[in-house]
Parts: sequence; structure tokens; C-alpha cells
Amino acid sequence: MRTAEFDYCLPPEYIAQEPAVPRDSSRLMVLDRETGRVEHCVFRGVGSYLRAGDLLVLNDTRVIHARLYAKKTGTGGRVEILLLEQKGSLSWLALVGGSRVRTGTSLELLDKEGQASGVQAKIRRESAGAQRIVEFDRPSDQWLWELGHLPLPPYIRGYSGDPERYQTVFSRHEGSAAATTAGLHYTPDLLENLRAMGVSIGYVTLRIGLDTFKPITEQDISQHPIHTEWARLNTETARQVNETKLAGGRVVAVGTTVVRVLETAALRMVCGDSGPGERPCCAFEGPTDLYITPGFRFRAVDAMVTNFHLPRSTLLVLVAAFAGLHQVKDAYRIAIDHRYRFYSFGDAMLIL
Repeated sequence: MRTAEFDYCLPPEYIAQEPAVPRDSSRLMVLDRETGRVEHCVFRGVGSYLRAGDLLVLNDTRVIHARLYAKKTGTGGRVEILLLEQKGSLSWLALVGGSRVRTGTSLELLDKEGQASGVQAKIRRESAGAQRIVEFDRPSDQWLWELGHLPLPPYIRGYSGDPERYQTVFSRHEGSAAATTAGLHYTPDLLENLRAMGVSIGYVTLRIGLDTFKPITEQDISQHPIHTEWARLNTETARQVNETKLAGGRVVAVGTTVVRVLETAALRMVCGDSGPGERPCCAFEGPTDLYITPGFRFRAVDAMVTNFHLPRSTLLVLVAAFAGLHQVKDAYRIAIDHRYRFYSFGDAMLIL
């Protein structure tokens, strides 16, 4: 399919710069895939569209303070480091911005006041584009939260509020470079209310990398090199998914990251020659490079909660694969007409 089919025009003022207060006061568009019907409500009313026996699956990843500032040893030149993936006890794959930051360049990290921190680093290897392997002189868990900054997306400018608002209330496992934004709308009270009405809640972990937001630049979406992210579906959540499916309930994925985890698990079962009537997925831990495009057969996910995504993104392609491209484009036009708030701090969409 042509990438241009996943493009749309969004006025800049529709890009949310602040999170909704409280979290569950954001707006919710509800799209019925079978009828194409669209409804509008407040997110705290999401339970009206769920029922006892459904399973809500959340990504419990936590965003690390992955943006660092440093200066070159000797020259004092400023450098920005965005941690992407830990490669060893001292080494990280990172995006590095600055002039002539080559292999062998020595750096000193700056604290949040811009002063030298004493933490040293060295560029050990150059990778694709601005990516570098950076080795620090001590483990990152000793200094990351003190020196690092929250890596807000570039379209959010000047946010100075509580950094916890870019974390979900159920985040547990550190390792992501971006938030699972579909989960930002949930509050502890809302989750408890859903449990009380008979909705089960399960958790997966997927460490979100920045490539998840990388626009598709190829003319055909099939030519886009999909990113790889580390994921885990534990035994308990796999059991919940299987029992929900067998009992006729719906598996509701909160976010595209959860969709990728569950559908990766389901495909692993298919590749393992699981016979008819067997459980739809099993526990796993490891990398996933699943690229979901229109025509994909969804085996695990029955419904999805998601935010409104950037044009020409793999996230929008995934949503279109689930709900149909024409219905999604119609829904986005309606969202713009109704002045919904877009992207990470924006409003949500429930696709049934």
C-alpha cells in the first residue's frame, strides 16, 4: 500500500501540549468496526463499552530519564545523548547530537543545573546515522535518575509539569524511551471500578524505543524497516488471555504496544504448529519485530484502546490494519472536526 494513504493534515493547535486533568477526563471516541458508528464520551465512561468477562491488557513499562546533556572533555562542546537500549553493565546504544562526536570522544555528563557531574563517558563505536555506543564509567542505575531528563516527544514543547504525568499509574518495569500513551488515561479508581464490574486486568511489558515514532519515508509501507523492541508476556497474563478467549470474552489491548506483544505471542503459537482448539498464545520473553499492516490476521486482540497517531507512522498503519483504513481516516476527520486533542498527551479512541 502507498504510504501517502496514511497521511493527513493536522492543524498544530490540535497537538496536546498538556495532559488532561484528571487523567480520565480526556475525551474518548468509540468506533464500532462492524457498523462504522462513532460515539463520543469522557474516558472515565469507558466501562460502558466493556462487559464482565472482558480482559483489559496494559503495558506496565516505565519511561527512563533517557535524555542526557554532556560536554566534550577538553573543548567543552555541548552534546545531547538520548539513551535507546542498554547493551551491557556500562554501555548503551544512544542517539548523540553534537558536532564531530566520533569514536574515542570523551564526555562528561552535566547535572540538571548544567554543571559538571563527574560522570564520564566515551564514544566506543559509531552506528547508523547519529547512533553511537556510549560507555560510561559507572553503571547507569547509580546516576540516571539524578542526571537524566524525561524524553518528551519533540512535538511537546515547554512542558514543565509533573514528569509522572508522562508515566502510567501502573508503570513498574523501567526501560522505555517513550510512554505507552494509551495507558495515560487510567486512574487507580477507574481500574478498580472496571475490576468491580467483572473486567479482568492483565499486564505485559514492552520497552518502547524511539523508532516506534519514526515516520515511514518509503513510498510503499512494505519497504519500511520495522524496529525491534524487547517484550515479555508472563505466564499469568497468557493464562488470562487464553481463558478469556475460551469463555467468549474480549481481549482489549491498551495501546499498540500491547497489540504487538499479544499478536507476537499468537504468531509464535502458530509457528509452533498449535492445532485447532489449542490455547491462542503462550508466555514468551524476547525481541519482537512484528510489523502489522492491513491484511494482517488478528488472533489474540478483539478490541483496542489507542491515542490518535502521527501521519505516516507504523502506529497509524497498525490501527488501520485493525479497524480498516477508510474507517480510521473517517474517524480522524471526525476527531479533527470535533476538536479532539492528538498525540501523546491527547485524547483516546476505543475500537470495538
